[in-house]
Amino acid sequence: MNVTNAQTMDFKNPFDSWKSIVISLYMTLIGYGVLVGIPVISTAWVTLLGFSEVEVGRVAGADLGGLSIGAVVTAIFVTRVSRRLLAIVGLSLAVMANFLCITIVDYDQVLWLRALAGFGSGIYTAVAVSSLGASSKPARAYNAMLFAFAFSQALEMHFLPLLSMAGIYKVFIVCFLLTIPFLKWIPVYSSASARQSESMAQESSPEAAALQNIPAYVPWLCLFAIVVAYINIGAYWTYIELAALADKADPEWIGQVLTWSSLCSIVGCLFATVLSNRYGLLRPLLVTLLTVSVIVGMLANGITDTTFFVSVFAFNFLWIFNDVYQMSIVANVDKSGRFAALLPGAQGLGQIIGPNVAASILALNLGYSGVFLMCAAAAFIALLIYGFMYFRFKQTIPALAYAT
Repeated sequence: MNVTNAQTMDFKNPFDSWKSIVISLYMTLIGYGVLVGIPVISTAWVTLLGFSEVEVGRVAGADLGGLSIGAVVTAIFVTRVSRRLLAIVGLSLAVMANFLCITIVDYDQVLWLRALAGFGSGIYTAVAVSSLGASSKPARAYNAMLFAFAFSQALEMHFLPLLSMAGIYKVFIVCFLLTIPFLKWIPVYSSASARQSESMAQESSPEAAALQNIPAYVPWLCLFAIVVAYINIGAYWTYIELAALADKADPEWIGQVLTWSSLCSIVGCLFATVLSNRYGLLRPLLVTLLTVSVIVGMLANGITDTTFFVSVFAFNFLWIFNDVYQMSIVANVDKSGRFAALLPGAQGLGQIIGPNVAASILALNLGYSGVFLMCAAAAFIALLIYGFMYFRFKQTIPALAYAT
C-alpha cells in the first residue's frame, strides 16, 4: 500500500461527526431564522412599529443583505481563523443588535441595527453551512438542513405572531445564546483540508474524475443563479402576507395557510430526493423553476383566499426543491469547499435585492401586481441559467448534467 492510500484510509473527516452535524444544523436554523420567518416579521414591523410597506422592504433587505455580507467575510477567513471564534463573533453581533432593537424603534436606527444583526447572523450561519458542505456527503447534509427548516418555519409562523416585537427579538437572542455551550462541537479544521483529503479517497471514481474538468466559472454561475432565484424568494416572502391583507383576504385564513403550508417543505424534501435519485439535479430543478414562475406570477391578477392558498402551498413545496437542488449542485461542482461558505452570501444578496426592488415598485405605485411579475421574471431568469448549464454540459460533461 502506498503512502497516499494509507493516509486516505487513516483520515477521518471531523465534519462527519454527529456532533458537528447536529450543531451545524441547529446554527443554520437559527441563522436563517429571519429569512424563513420574514412574512410574519414584516407584518409585525407594520402593525407593531408602524413602518410603511416601503420601509418594510428596506428593513428586510438590510437584515438579509447583512446576512450576505457576513457570509462573504466568513468565506474569506474560514480557512484561516478558528470556526469557533467566528461563530462567537457572529452570535455576539447578532445578540447585541437584537437587544438594541428591543428599545430602539425609530426606522432609521432600526434599519442599521437590522443590517448589523444580519451581518452577525451571516457570519454565524456561514460557519454552519460551510461545515455541512465540508462533510463527506454534503448533499445529504443540506437535505437534512432543509428538512429541519420545514419544522422551524412552521413553528415561527405559528408562534411569532403571538409575540410582541420585543418578544420576537428576545426569542432570537435566546436561540443564539443556546449555541455557546456546544461551540466545542464545531471542528476548527479548514474545510479545504477536509475536502482535499476526502477527494483523495474518491479520486479513483470515474464520476469524480469527470467532475475535475468542470470549468472554473461554473461554481460562480451557480452562485449567480442562486442570487437570482432568491430575488424572487426574498420579495415574495417579504410581501405575500401584506399583499394578501391589502386584497382583503381573511386574516385568520392567511395565518392558518402560512403555518400549515410550512409543513409542505417536509414533503418537498422527501420528494426532491426521490426525483434527484432518478432524474438527477438539473432536470427537476428546471421544471421546478418554471412552476414557481407560474404560481408566483398568477398573483399579479389579484389575491383571493383560493389563489393565496394555492400559491403559498405550492411555493412552500417548491422552494425546498430549489434549495435542495441548488445547494447540492454547488456541492458537486465545488470539491474545495470554499464556495459552500458563500451560499448564505448568495442567498442574502438575493434577499437584499428582492425586497428593495419590490419596495421600489411599490414606491412607484405599480402595486403588488408589479411585485409578483418581477418575482416571476426572476424565477424564469434562474431557469434560463440552469437550462444553459444543462444543455451546455449534457454532451461535454454528462457527470454534471445528470449528477445526483
